[in-house]
Amino acid sequence: MTILIREVRPVDADGFGVGVGAPDATVDVVVEAGRIARVEASGTTARADLVVDGAGRLLMPGFVDGHAHADGLLFDADVQLGLLRQGVTTVIGGQDGVSYAPGDGAYAGEYFAAINGRHPSYRGGGVGALLAAYDGTTPLNAGYLVPAGTVRHEVCGRSTDAASTAQLGEMRALVADGLAAGALGLSTGLDYVPGVFAPTAELAALAEPVAAAGGVYVSHLRGGYEANSRAGTDEAAAIARHAGVPVHVSHFHAEPPIVHELLRELAASGVDATFDAYPYTRGCSILAMPILPAQLTVRPTTEVLAVLADPDDRAALLRDWFPTIVDYPSLGPDWPGMLTLAHVAAPEYAWAHGLTLAEAARRAGSTPAVFALDVLLASRLEVNVVMAVRGERSPAELASILAHPRALGGSDGIFVGAHPHPRARGSFARYLRSLVVDEQVLGWPDAAALVSTRAVDRFGLGRRGRIRPGWIADLVLVDPVRVRDRATYDAPLALAEGIDDVLVAGVPVLAGGELTGATPGRGIRRSRPSPNPEEA
Repeated sequence: MTILIREVRPVDADGFGVGVGAPDATVDVVVEAGRIARVEASGTTARADLVVDGAGRLLMPGFVDGHAHADGLLFDADVQLGLLRQGVTTVIGGQDGVSYAPGDGAYAGEYFAAINGRHPSYRGGGVGALLAAYDGTTPLNAGYLVPAGTVRHEVCGRSTDAASTAQLGEMRALVADGLAAGALGLSTGLDYVPGVFAPTAELAALAEPVAAAGGVYVSHLRGGYEANSRAGTDEAAAIARHAGVPVHVSHFHAEPPIVHELLRELAASGVDATFDAYPYTRGCSILAMPILPAQLTVRPTTEVLAVLADPDDRAALLRDWFPTIVDYPSLGPDWPGMLTLAHVAAPEYAWAHGLTLAEAARRAGSTPAVFALDVLLASRLEVNVVMAVRGERSPAELASILAHPRALGGSDGIFVGAHPHPRARGSFARYLRSLVVDEQVLGWPDAAALVSTRAVDRFGLGRRGRIRPGWIADLVLVDPVRVRDRATYDAPLALAEGIDDVLVAGVPVLAGGELTGATPGRGIRRSRPSPNPEEA
């Protein structure tokens, strides 16, 4: 199939115009057999099976969500539309140390039910089988990181002890197998179970096969970020130095001076570090993570529920544990007013969606701590919350982080829930609107690097991320005037505007703002093209 995209202004990380005509001139782009065939001056007479009128819009390489939780939901049409309307053509899953492979997917389907959801088809077979499940079944591409927490669970079960020498050998073999099947690297989630119990030496040993395969070590840092971020970056640096592996920091949220200082320190120490950050201050996670002890949540769900239901055990939690929540770095003494219910699986609590724990408890005639335990018990722990932080950051402060040359786009988007965080449906449009149009801290080429090229280069996504002949035609048409996010904390399901036409592998998957029904996406296996785009 030959597609002619007329009258567009191509822009990628290398600049405007990609070498054809003046930088601000429009060109025609010919796509054949899933790849960019030619970039020519406007007015080409090339024959085409389909003509797309660019109408002077920008043509950008497909956006890569470097931190996504769409692993099990990429087959859902609403999720597909929410991503494609932002220009996202590839998501990187396996995040935060917990996802489906290796193993049969049951652990992630239970513990991360309120984050990733349950995978509709994967029931085992490892990373190769999981990646194959995306081939030709979705309009978007999916890359995958081997999740270290899932690896630990497969080998060590629910133990809180350090892995034995034999167990560590088994874990390393699972990591190596996942990388051989095409995984992009290794992820950790060191505030989640079982990752919170993994000592640094164990993680460093798991990172060794990652370095050998040319992958990347990706970490949800230990310690809750914000003012405690240094503890996490110090550990990541130690792992990087031990294994000789590049590091990527997940959802780096802290005050801008902290972020910049820690990145300077990592660079000065010789650590090859990048990071992603979403363009919002508030976070989102499972409710059990900040308000229940890890020694409890590491146990099977049925056992956790038994504790929450037992009057004596519940009284002990309320008396001994809940007063310590004030020490969580992102929360503090006002935590009941900082946690907004985004997903509650129990239908009898559907009325609480969009309310803070303080508001919901007041309506229920309860206390926030008791209400939180009640809703977790009724929902079998399947609850997620939008998490405010102690100080909201301004758009200018967020822009100062996102304009960093080592930043790449990552929404940390969670699509599970009736009242989710708006970042799932807004992040990438918000990057463009805020950083290029409103705050004007980035030009369009730098924005292309942020939302596409750096992630392609970092994760080894092959010949994507640039507009060059011979490169895969994952392409996004962007109206630079109209592009904006519409999802808000009050109305989080609103779709982005200004991106109405998207191609994946040379096939239109979004046309006129609607899904076409085509499913050219695939599981992306790690590969690296020639560093010279002209040779690709």
